[in-house]
Amino acid sequence: MSVPGGYGPTLDATKEIQKLCDQVLKVEKKTGKNFKEYVAVKYREQIVAGTNFLIKVHVGGVQYIHLSVFEALPCNGGAVELNGVQDDHTKDDPLVPFLK
Repeated sequence: MSVPGGYGPTLDATKEIQKLCDQVLKVEKKTGKNFKEYVAVKYREQIVAGTNFLIKVHVGGVQYIHLSVFEALPCNGGAVELNGVQDDHTKDDPLVPFLK
């Protein structure tokens, strides 16, 4: 669990994290790449007025991407929004906050 205002530890991805990734499939359009796989493997979260997620996604071979995703609070509609994508990551690259 994360601390309000700061990102929590890196954890193994869950079915819920994979569902968030599946909701932001415009990642391929944003990166201009077609991925062979699209499997969430690790994540970190930050509690704000909703939740920010940093998610490491395996996209085939030795390729990984990092996603920055925001999920609004249910009382604010619960919308899921892709805030940024970084490609060309490896399995061992840490999940660190990044700007779009």
